[in-house]
This record gives sequence, structure tokens and C-alpha cells, in this order.
Amino acid sequence: MKHVAIFLVFAALIVGLLFTLSDTKAPRIPDNEQHLVFDVEDVCWDCHGPDGEAPRKETHPPKDQCLECHKVKDNRRREE
Repeated sequence: MKHVAIFLVFAALIVGLLFTLSDTKAPRIPDNEQHLVFDVEDVCWDCHGPDGEAPRKETHPPKDQCLECHKVKDNRRREE
């Protein structure tokens, strides 16, 4: 029984470590002229759409709610 308890603790530590290491944060929205004014994700697609200046990478998760993950420096959406 003691060996099972040690194994379970070890397994829990490994799972916790892998979970912690896999957590990557989305980059913040830059504080520059191109990103000064926005309030909906549609604006993002002007530049980050497939034909934009800075298209979204192929490895990007398939979410289209940009502002759920990508935040401005002060964590508020900027408006005009």
C-alpha cells in the first residue's frame, strides 16, 4: 500500500509539472500606433488575416476571439 501511495504522489507531481510547463500566455497587444484604437476583433483581421501585413501563424489556435487571450497593457480594451 505504501508503494501505491508513493507512486500516486509521484504521478501527481509529474502531471502538475507538465501542466505548469505547458501553460503559455498569449503575447500582449503592442502599445504602438497600429494598435491604439480598437474595440472589436474585426479590426484585428485587417492586418492579421490571411492577406494582411502580419498574418496569423499557422500554429495559432483556431480561436477568432482575439481579445480573450491577447490583452492590452492595462487589461482594458481601448476605444475611440
